[in-house]
Amino acid sequence: MSLHNTLSSLGLCMRSGNLISGDFSVSEAIRKHSAHFVIVAEDASDNTKKKFRNLCSHYQVPLSIWCSKEQLGHAIGKEFRASIAIVDQGFSDMIRRQLDKEKSMEV
Repeated sequence: MSLHNTLSSLGLCMRSGNLISGDFSVSEAIRKHSAHFVIVAEDASDNTKKKFRNLCSHYQVPLSIWCSKEQLGHAIGKEFRASIAIVDQGFSDMIRRQLDKEKSMEV
């Protein structure tokens, strides 16, 4: 249930204009300090994961490696997406709480 809730929240975030997707756009949002939270798909390439781990660490942006490229893309009305950035603090906080709950339920 909570996977669905989190994906729905990402869709709402996208429709409200508070979500950026795609490698280049997400990287730019991190560098410009407009990204509050970054999600990279679990099935993204190792290079992509490493790139965003390094960028997020350097710019101190929270990062989560979560779900598949297909799920991320579908949630925001696009095709496959390996990376997304949330550029609104409120949405960022809400989605991070949902992910924390979901991960704590995985036993």
